[in-house]
Amino acid sequence: MSVEITGVIKNSPAFKAGISKGDMLVSVDGNEINDVLDYMFYTAYDKISLEWEKDGKRFCKKVFKSEYDDLGLEFESFLMDKKQSCKNKCVFCFIDQMPPGMRETLYFKDDDARLSFLQGNYVTLTNLTDKDVERIVNMRLNINVSVHTTNPELRCKMMNNRFAGEKLKYLKQIADSGLMLNCQIVLCPGLNDGKELQRTLDDLEALMPNVSSVAVVPVGLTKFREGLYPLEAFTPEKSAEALEIIEKKQQECLEKYGTRMVFASDEFYINAKRELPLAEYYEDYPQYENGVGLMRSLIDEFTDALSDFDGEVCEREISVATGKLAFPLMKELASKACEKFPQVKINVYEIINHFFGETITVAGLVTAGDMINQLKGKNLGKKLFIPKVMLKADEPVFLDDLNVNDVERELGVEVVATTNDGYDLVDAWLLG
Repeated sequence: MSVEITGVIKNSPAFKAGISKGDMLVSVDGNEINDVLDYMFYTAYDKISLEWEKDGKRFCKKVFKSEYDDLGLEFESFLMDKKQSCKNKCVFCFIDQMPPGMRETLYFKDDDARLSFLQGNYVTLTNLTDKDVERIVNMRLNINVSVHTTNPELRCKMMNNRFAGEKLKYLKQIADSGLMLNCQIVLCPGLNDGKELQRTLDDLEALMPNVSSVAVVPVGLTKFREGLYPLEAFTPEKSAEALEIIEKKQQECLEKYGTRMVFASDEFYINAKRELPLAEYYEDYPQYENGVGLMRSLIDEFTDALSDFDGEVCEREISVATGKLAFPLMKELASKACEKFPQVKINVYEIINHFFGETITVAGLVTAGDMINQLKGKNLGKKLFIPKVMLKADEPVFLDDLNVNDVERELGVEVVATTNDGYDLVDAWLLG
């Protein structure tokens, strides 16, 4: 296989070798280049042999560069080919619970091991072949795995994929190679909780120390589930039961390996009406991106930032909008800020998710439409602060395709997006 080169950076090693836009990259040191992983792996060395085609003629040349320096070649896409889409139809899949008419990219389900290594995405292993796993092992690629259950039959049922159970063999194969795995479990009441959760955690413990961490997160259910598998949301009682199993396993692993291995997402503690654990409980926050310890980290950072703050604060009134889950926390943080600086007034507003349904409580799924409808006529002060997770990563657009400018126009206030960082939040609220 050869890959078309869409650009060559001027004065780069590839440019100096005579490679041009439109040429076809054939191989590196005799190794076929199929995608970005092959390209990154085989071009990492300081001396490589490049083979390429130009106008139907084949050329080969040795190229010298600093180790790990980029060759300077550009390709049509980041992966150098198409993303691998998910072959499963999981009973809990959030994408299947979205309304029609949203932007096309929101409906794409990726299950690409390359993106797991490069960007931290979670994969189910069902797209992998023996050859893929061999490459993962040979290239020493740490990946993140959506396990959900280690019961093969139940895994097939939950993923609606008859191969999902047998693909669990790759989990052991990768762990046995010495690679480290981060895993996640989307927990569904009546399916993979209770004894099934215990079994899954026992099986993952058997792969220690090569399972770095496991996140357990509750299933998210929207109002758009007509015709889908009948699932129930977690009750406070069910959340408490899940936490009991998780915490028992944590204690066992802590005594045996010096790490808790498995962590519950913040939603379980909020739903069970339990206090969030302290920072040391989360160790080095290995599952932060899965919402594990995110609130504790924010509380501690905000408290430290507020204590250290020595800027001059003028009289001001601002507002903060967030989802139902984080609303009590944001009110608490705002109260602390206003107590230290009485000249500051912070109005915190809870946005109920009518777009996806009221069972969706996370801030990242709040839409502009819901925010506009619920904040119109409210006292918003000088600025409205929202969490950055409400927006696309690369542009200020909400899930319902309205943008920050739309919200500003409808509410008549400047909108500012903040990160989940306590220091950023203190600076934004008091000075921004």
